[in-house]
This record gives sequence, C-alpha cells and structure tokens, in this order.
Amino acid sequence: MENVIIIGTGCAGYTAAIYTARANLSPLLISGTQPGGQLTTTTEVENFPGFPEGIMGPEMMMNMQKQAEKFGARIQYATVESITKETDGTFRVHIGGEALASKTIIIATGAAPRHLGLPNEKELIGRGLTSCATCDGAFYRDVPVAVIGGGDSACEEAGFLTRFASKVYLIHRRDELRASKIMAERALENPKIEPVWNSGVEEYLTNEKGEMRAVRLKNLVDGSERELEVECVFVAIGHVPNSSFVSGLVDLDENGYILQTPGRTSTKTEGLFAAGDVADHYYRQAITAAGQGCAAALEAERYLAEHE
Repeated sequence: MENVIIIGTGCAGYTAAIYTARANLSPLLISGTQPGGQLTTTTEVENFPGFPEGIMGPEMMMNMQKQAEKFGARIQYATVESITKETDGTFRVHIGGEALASKTIIIATGAAPRHLGLPNEKELIGRGLTSCATCDGAFYRDVPVAVIGGGDSACEEAGFLTRFASKVYLIHRRDELRASKIMAERALENPKIEPVWNSGVEEYLTNEKGEMRAVRLKNLVDGSERELEVECVFVAIGHVPNSSFVSGLVDLDENGYILQTPGRTSTKTEGLFAAGDVADHYYRQAITAAGQGCAAALEAERYLAEHE
C-alpha cells in the first residue's frame, strides 16, 4: 500500500514528489509516455526563478527528478490506464494488468498542445515550432513569426509576440476571428500584426539546419498556394488535457480539464488531487504547475494525517 501515487513527471509531478518525499511519505511516480513533460521538448527556459542565465528544459527536468529521488521518491516508467476507488477508500491504479494500491493520488498528467498533424512537426518542436509565446517569444527578436489560430489564445499570443518579432502573421482558416470582440480588435489594430485570412498551413519548410524558414499556405477559398517566410510558428489552437483515464472520479469542464475545489487542488473524490496543466487552462506555466504540485503535496500530507 502506497501513501501517495503521483501520476505524471512534469513540473507539477516532480514538485509534488519532492514535498511528499521530504514528508517521509515515500511517493511513487508514474512517468507516463513523456517523462519530464512538455519542458523536455523546449530548449532554454529563461523565466523560471533562480536561473538568471537560463537553463535547458530537459536539464531542468532531470534536476527535478534527481532532487525528488534524493529524498526517497521512486519512479515507475509506465502509463496509467485507469483509476478506481474501493469501498474502503483505497485507490487502485491500473497499469497493464497490474493494480497498485494507494491511500492518495495526485494527478499531474499535464495537457498536450494541439498541432496540425503535419509530417515534420515532431522534429521542428523547439526548432521553430512551439505552442508557448511566453516561453519562446524572446528567442525571436526582430524576425517575422506566425501564429496559427483565431481564438482568444491566438490573439493574446500574437499581441505578446509583437514585443519581440518584427512582424506577426496571424493565420486563420476563416475570414474573421473567433476571439472575443475586445481581443480581436486589439489584435487587428496592432500595426505589427497582419492577419492571413482563409488560409491553412499545408507544410512547414526548413533550412539546411532543419530549422523553420517558412510555411506553405493554401488559400481555402480559391485553392492558391504561396510561401510565407517566418522563423517560428506558434500554434495556438488549444490544448488537450490528459484526463481521460480518470473519468468518473473527477468532474471535468467542457474542454476536459479537471475541476478542482476553488482555491485548492482537491477534487470531488476525497484523497484525489490534481495539479498543473491537467487542471489549469489559464496560466499553463512551469512555475504555476510547480506551485500547484507543492499545494497538492501539502493537501495530500494533511489528508493522510487526518485519516491515520
């Protein structure tokens, strides 16, 4: 019987592991399909406090893992299929025919950015293709970039990028933005943002280094195609929270994000906590995920103390 099983090994999961391990709870982490989470696909992280020179995303996650293991956390490299709760309050975490028992669960499985499904996407992530302007915008100073999308997130990303890029192309499949009126107006009135209407990206084009140099666009009205030179593409068509395996034990919003108790990380099921991007579609930052991981660990620790 485990005291706590943490599902997910990004900033939220590792931080929860550090805190629960230091509380002598000997947490077990289940890695998931992408150990280290989204930061393992980024290059330099400049906005995490304590790293004035920046740090590479994969290195940062390895450091978090070492820190968690130093205090007694254990990692199992597997993917959780489902979670059930017994009548006696015990959780069962189902992994490939095996069922692990635990008194508490922290879900920190994150959310995966939606992409277009083009052939060379995986190779370009971190090399001119990203889904986070806040994370990567500063690397593209005085060069043209593109944002794909037409909602509030796309407009917000485009506005943020005007601080750095020489030009921001806002590529949208329709002839008007889906964003709220105020966000759309703010984007369209910005002289550095140029909308590209009725267009879809057909192909990412790379230079000899394998980095983004342009996109091939198709006009969805007349079928014509053209190249648009950009050094980075920011995809802002939403995220998909990794929450399907826990349905029934938690409430989800209309987009699949886990609903927490307001101001807390607890869920509708006692002893089950959620932290990071699987429950947060608003901030989606490494530091906020880490903060929620800390909070979930403290709540799990107090829950266990109350139920001894």
